[in-house]
Amino acid sequence: MSSPPLSPMSPLSPSLGGIPVKWRKMSETGTGAFRNRIPTQLRRSLPLYAVVVVLFFIMFNAHVFTLSSSTSSITNHQITQKALQSDEYGFPKKIWQSWKVDPYNMATRDLDTAKTWTTKNPGYRYEVLTDYNDMVYVESQYGPSSSINRPDIIDFYKSVNISIIKADLLRYLIMYAEGGVYADIDVEDLRPIKRFVPERYWDSLSEIDMVVGIEIDQPEFKDHPILGSKCMSFCQWTFMCKPRLPVMLNLVENIMAWLNGLASQQKVHLSELQLDFDEVISGTGPSAFTIALLKEMNRIKPPSMASKEITWDNFHAMDESKVVSRVLVLDVEAFAAGQGHSDSGNHNARGALVKHHYHASNWPSKHPRYAHPVYGEVERCNWDLACVEKWDKDVEAYKSLSIEEQNKLKEWRRLELERERERQLKEQEQAIKLEQLGEAVRKAEEEQKRRDELEREMRERMRVEDQALKPLHPEEHGAEEKKQEGEGLIMFGGRPVPGQTLPKGEKETEGDDGNSDGKKQEVKKEEGQEGQGKNGKQPVFGQPAPEKGPFGGL
Repeated sequence: MSSPPLSPMSPLSPSLGGIPVKWRKMSETGTGAFRNRIPTQLRRSLPLYAVVVVLFFIMFNAHVFTLSSSTSSITNHQITQKALQSDEYGFPKKIWQSWKVDPYNMATRDLDTAKTWTTKNPGYRYEVLTDYNDMVYVESQYGPSSSINRPDIIDFYKSVNISIIKADLLRYLIMYAEGGVYADIDVEDLRPIKRFVPERYWDSLSEIDMVVGIEIDQPEFKDHPILGSKCMSFCQWTFMCKPRLPVMLNLVENIMAWLNGLASQQKVHLSELQLDFDEVISGTGPSAFTIALLKEMNRIKPPSMASKEITWDNFHAMDESKVVSRVLVLDVEAFAAGQGHSDSGNHNARGALVKHHYHASNWPSKHPRYAHPVYGEVERCNWDLACVEKWDKDVEAYKSLSIEEQNKLKEWRRLELERERERQLKEQEQAIKLEQLGEAVRKAEEEQKRRDELEREMRERMRVEDQALKPLHPEEHGAEEKKQEGEGLIMFGGRPVPGQTLPKGEKETEGDDGNSDGKKQEVKKEEGQEGQGKNGKQPVFGQPAPEKGPFGGL
């Protein structure tokens, strides 16, 4: 009887013959001992158990393996949603305007102008702040619960009573807090906002924080005592910027410091300040806006321009737009076309983006310009050099006149002003009448259209109702049945005559030419024989002939 084969791990196995005794002892006490402790069936099932455990592990931890791809997908989705919902060219897709009342109570002229912004830019949000909700907005954006948290700005805004100052302040506060596009209520949008950024800058939009245009480019008047402070300016009745730009907040702080200092000089409370036209322009309007922008441009200018100061010379007589210190500056035609100065062109030009109508710009009446007692305002020259020079000479010559001569010129000027005022009043009355007439005509046309539409609807409804309610005539019904039975009908004008039939056995014949002449002749003959009454008159159409009776057929 042969002995059973030796296990390869057995101490007697030849394969261990060359292994030192200490290693054989380790094997006996290690793997061999372990194998001896586990049942053979369980030991054979271990690989299967291991596979099951791995499968369960993978099933319950699948999210761990897909985390990176899922995270990447979510991130890409969020980025896409942010790009769609917030910005175009990196600027918030929001249009801002401010006015005395909300759109529901605007005059037709103002509303029609405001509608151009939503019509040209349907993908943008639109909001108008009014004299009734502006304070709520400022408190919500600059209050303690906001990220800006500037209660001093809120208090300052509350204290200001001058409408044009508050209007300038509000636009700067809006654009700092939220950014977007700001436009005065009397500015008409001629082109989509997409056109505000020329196509050549689309690949470098991350390097642009603001878009402005030139308003006045007349540096030759920089030394003029009246025109010098406002002869070079950026337009601020329309501009676009990203939120939280330091230049906007600096501009607000500059206005606050200036007005507080002016109130101290006048020794009045901030709410009692009195300002003239030039003080408004230089303090909060285009001049202040321009000074703040130039200062910011120099603060953040690139190293390549470190040795050069950015001045108005960088923007004088621009042929095309340019980017300077992250500000895209458009030429004068973009936002200020049709002014009659600064080579501003006209609104029909391709480069004209907006049109300023000035019908809401009546604030100068409360803050008058300097007007000479005889020669009036130099601004009437509209930056015409010859006119300004003449005005300057006349003013200088006036100073050398005697009191009597000055009084004569004043009287002449008074009469001239009266005639001018009468002319303006007539023009204004005529404009009002034309506007009222146009409004009346428009309303009448709308009312007539409404009436015509109602009449058409009523006629159509009556036609449908009559068609549905029209009863079927019994004789027509009987005639139809007779026709189906094969009996001939007397025809009149191509239509069957209710109640009139051909006698049985009498057929309609056709003429020799194949037409129905014979049929018509027989029909007429029949009508002549049986359709005559006693008095020889035809019976009522559609009624049978009366029979003879004791009362003569009556």
